[in-house]
Amino acid sequence: MSVALRQTIHQLLRPLVRYVIGQGFTLTAFVELLKTVYVEEALGRRQGRALTDSDVSLMTGIHRKDVKRLRGVVEDDETPRPLARGTHMAAQLIGAWASAADARDATGALRPLPIHSATELSFEELTRRIKADMRPRAILDDLLRARAVALDEAGRVRLIRTAYVPDVPEEKLRFLAHNVGDHMACAFHNLGDDPPFLERALYLDALSQDAIASARPRIAAAADRLLQGLHAELTPLENKTPTEAGARRVRVGIYYYEDVPFPSRETPHDTSS
Repeated sequence: MSVALRQTIHQLLRPLVRYVIGQGFTLTAFVELLKTVYVEEALGRRQGRALTDSDVSLMTGIHRKDVKRLRGVVEDDETPRPLARGTHMAAQLIGAWASAADARDATGALRPLPIHSATELSFEELTRRIKADMRPRAILDDLLRARAVALDEAGRVRLIRTAYVPDVPEEKLRFLAHNVGDHMACAFHNLGDDPPFLERALYLDALSQDAIASARPRIAAAADRLLQGLHAELTPLENKTPTEAGARRVRVGIYYYEDVPFPSRETPHDTSS
């Protein structure tokens, strides 16, 4: 392993290990899970031929006895697991609502929607637009629990957040797995020779607290505008039968993070004794 690759993996693992330590996930449990992933990825490279336990052991460095045990776990597993149906539908509905031109008033602001109406856009009509296979009330209840919407005095539904975050811890973790997993897959793809996927980031080393406080809402608004515009443009083109030949899964993501500045390499060290 090259020094650069080792340093890269070290940096990628740090936030993950920091989190799992806080959750009481020990090294023994982590190594066991890592072995499972190694076996899973090795089996994914079979390329039309059967792989023996010895083949997998040679590829991964895991003892054949462990390979045999873990192989049964991997081949019986159901991963990757999709998001829960309610979570998926709730997120889709918010995207459709935020990008719908007829959901806005004369000033361009999103307006509250009646739950049902024969004369104007309603919450029920939004569920039909996303071809939801759940009752509108069930989706509304999910959004209310997640505090993404609220009901006003007239009983209309008001959108509070243009991004859906589930209220169930297991679904939050699944969101994490989907989003970060796809970002990492994109980044590793871009290390190869194939045409790269889009991957951009803005780096600023030392913004003041006042500048950050002022910038946060503008960054969020700019991200919302971009994603809502793409949602409005691409959703009508989406193939609702993804198993059809040629269909591709697409994810477009934006993230924001802040932390203390990296130590400057130009800062002289105090060598006095």
